[in-house]
Amino acid sequence: MSNPVTHAFFVGRAFAEVLSEKVEDKLTNALSELGKFDAEQRENLRKFTEEVTARAERELAKVSQTGGVATPSGSGTADVQETIDNLRAEIASLRAAIAAYRK
Repeated sequence: MSNPVTHAFFVGRAFAEVLSEKVEDKLTNALSELGKFDAEQRENLRKFTEEVTARAERELAKVSQTGGVATPSGSGTADVQETIDNLRAEIASLRAAIAAYRK
């Protein structure tokens, strides 16, 4: 290649082709990673939904077996009658406080 203009043309053309291939490769990889991320997030959401549904079904089954009110899993076995008695005592004390306030 004795002509520098022709040489510069082919160098520029080769540069453009290589650059185009590199950009295409990087864009393809980026889109692939984005697709993987989206798929993982959808899978995580699906698993989360299944876990919530399973837990709700277990609680519903527990309620239907006992025929009463389900207690939260973390609270242990709470005595329902004791809770009712405590609430009644609180109501009575509030009524007394209201009556005293009115006088």
